[in-house]
Amino acid sequence: MVGERGSTLSGGQKQRIAIARALVTNPRILIFDEATSSLDYESEKIIHQNLGRITTGRTTFIVAHRLSAVRDCDLIVALDGGKIIETGTHDILMEKKGYYHFLCTQQEATVV
Repeated sequence: MVGERGSTLSGGQKQRIAIARALVTNPRILIFDEATSSLDYESEKIIHQNLGRITTGRTTFIVAHRLSAVRDCDLIVALDGGKIIETGTHDILMEKKGYYHFLCTQQEATVV
């Protein structure tokens, strides 16, 4: 039993349903705004493994605090206080050793 307005569903279950509903309509533009933030590790891993297939043929915006979610994006825009600090691919931004590099190393240090 799902309950009225999904009241019995967990946050992760609601996110999985929202992602499925978005994909079934086959939109030309797809926006993931913290789309995996409430997912368990396995569900998030499945989404990331299929991200290439999910985004093929459409414009996709991924808003994320977990930088692993944007690592393979064509263009990463690093923001601070609502302002664009730097842009580029993961590799280019890591080579620059700027703001994005700082954020990545901070996140990696907290994961270990």
